[in-house]
Amino acid sequence: MNIVIVGGGAGGLELATRLGHKLGRKGRAAVTLVDRSSIHIWKPLLHEVATGALDAGLDEVSYRAHARLHGFNFHLGTLCDIDRERRQVELAPLLDDDGREVLAERRLDYDYLVLALGSVTNDFGTPGVAEHCIFLDDPEHAQHFHKRMLNGFLRLNARPNDDELLRVAIVGAGATGVELSAELYNAAKWLTYYGLPNIRPENMRVTLVEAGPTILPALPQRISAKARHELASLGVQVRVDTRVAAAESGGLRTSEGELIEADLMVWAAGIKAADMLAGIAGLETGRGNQLQVGPTLQTTRDERIFALGDCCACPMADGRNVPPRAQAAHQMASNVATNILAIIRSKPLKPYQYRDYGSLVSLSQYSTVGSLMGNLTRGSMVVEGRVARIVYISLYRMHQIAIHGWLRTFLFVMSEKVGRVIRPRLKLH
Repeated sequence: MNIVIVGGGAGGLELATRLGHKLGRKGRAAVTLVDRSSIHIWKPLLHEVATGALDAGLDEVSYRAHARLHGFNFHLGTLCDIDRERRQVELAPLLDDDGREVLAERRLDYDYLVLALGSVTNDFGTPGVAEHCIFLDDPEHAQHFHKRMLNGFLRLNARPNDDELLRVAIVGAGATGVELSAELYNAAKWLTYYGLPNIRPENMRVTLVEAGPTILPALPQRISAKARHELASLGVQVRVDTRVAAAESGGLRTSEGELIEADLMVWAAGIKAADMLAGIAGLETGRGNQLQVGPTLQTTRDERIFALGDCCACPMADGRNVPPRAQAAHQMASNVATNILAIIRSKPLKPYQYRDYGSLVSLSQYSTVGSLMGNLTRGSMVVEGRVARIVYISLYRMHQIAIHGWLRTFLFVMSEKVGRVIRPRLKLH
C-alpha cells in the first residue's frame, strides 16, 4: 500500500512520523511525505524567526533526515495536480535559483492520499500588498523580514542625531500581528546590548492596524484588553476600525485616505488555502479554497483522499468550520492516522471531533495572556504571566514530542538551555 502525504507542516509531519512508525518500519505500507521545502519549522514560531529571537538554523527539522529515522520516504516537490483515476499525484518540475531544471516533473502512485498543505496569507486582493508587504508564510519570508529589520536598525544606529525612525506597520491584530509587535521591542533591546547603543524604543514606531473593533478577536474581551494595554506600554500604536485600502512604497493607505508611513510592512490579516487547490481534480472546495471534508476527514467526493489542517473545511456541530489552529492540525493528524490504520485492519472509521483547549498569545518576554478550556478547567479560565508562558511553551513541546519522541525532545530542551549560555540571545546576521 502507498500512502502519500502532501505538506510537511505541523499536521503533515506528525502524521508521516506516526505512520512511519506503525507501517513504514514494519513494511506494511510505503509512507511518503512531499513538501516544497527541505526543512520544517513550527509555523507559530515564524514571528520569532522574523525578529531573530529564534535561529531557524538551530530549530529546523530536515525532512530527509527525519524520514530516514522514522520509517518514511521524502520527496522534495510542489503539488500541481491529482489524477484520481490513476491514483497519482503530479509534482511540478524543481528548478534552481537560475531557473535550471533540477528534477523533472514526477508522478507518485497512491492508494490513500492526505492533503495537509496548510494555508497562505490572504491579501483579499488589496492593491499593492503583494508588491510592498511581507508575508510570514514560511521561513524564507521570515528571514527576509529579519534581514530588512537588521538593516533598518543599522541605519538608525548610524544617525543618532537625526529624527529618523524605523517605522514598521503590521496589518492584522490576530496572534501573529500581536506577537510580532512585541518581539520587535525585544529585538531592539538586545541589539542595544550587542553594540548598537543608539537604538532606543522611542526611535522605533510600530503600528498595528486592525479592521475590526478589537485586537485578538478570537479571545475573550478581557484578554484582548490586557494585550492591548501591554502593547501600548511598549510603545505600539494600535489602530482598530482601520481598513487598509492599498499598500504603497511609503506605507499603507487607509480607506479614509490617510497614509500610515512605514519602512517595513507585514500583512497578517487573514489566511486561505493555496489557490491551486480551488477545484483541483474535481474535489469540492469552499470559501478560501479549502477542501470540503466529511466527519472522518475524507474529502466529500473521494474517500481515498483525506485533508487536514488549514487547507480543509471541516464542519462542527454548530455549523462553523474548525478554526485554523495548530491544535486542530495536531488533532486531525491523530484522527487521520487512526482512520488509515482502521482501513488497513478493515475496522470502522472514527469521526473527528474538535476539542478547543483555548488560545495563548506571547508578548515576547513582557507577558503571555490567554484562556484555557477543557476538562482541566471545567469551562474556560483566563491565564496570564508565568503560568500562561509555561503553557504556551508546552504547546511547542507537545509538537516536538509528536515528531521526535520524549527522549529526543528532552535532549533538545537541554541543548536550548546550553545555547542560551553560549550563543547570543538574538540572531545578529
